[in-house]
Amino acid sequence: MPRVKTGLTNRHRHKKILKLAKGYWGKRSKSFRMANETVMKALHYARRHRREKKREFRSLWISRINAAARVNGMNYNTFISGLKKAGVQINRQMLADLAVSDGKAFSELINVARGQQA
Repeated sequence: MPRVKTGLTNRHRHKKILKLAKGYWGKRSKSFRMANETVMKALHYARRHRREKKREFRSLWISRINAAARVNGMNYNTFISGLKKAGVQINRQMLADLAVSDGKAFSELINVARGQQA
C-alpha cells in the first residue's frame, strides 16, 4: 500500500495563507513560514482590537453624556441614576447620540432624571 502524500493539501493550505499575506512587505508575503507567522499575529491583533473597540466606544459615549449633562447642571452619575429610578430604559449609545444631535430631547431626559432625584 503506498504512503499518503500531502502535496495537494499543503499547497491549498499555503495558498490560503499567502493570499491573506498579500501586500505584506518582502519575505512576509512570499515565504510561507514568515507569512504564516505574520498572518497569525495579524488575526490575533484583529480579534483583540474588535473587543477593545467596544470598550472605547462605550467610554466615548459616557464622556459625551457627561459633557451634555454638565451643561444642563447635572453630572453623569446622578443623571444615569435618575433615569434608572424613573424606569427609562435607553442605552448609552442612544443617549450620546441625543446629546450630540438633539439637545432639546436630552434636556427633557435631564428633567425626567431630576424628578427622580428628590
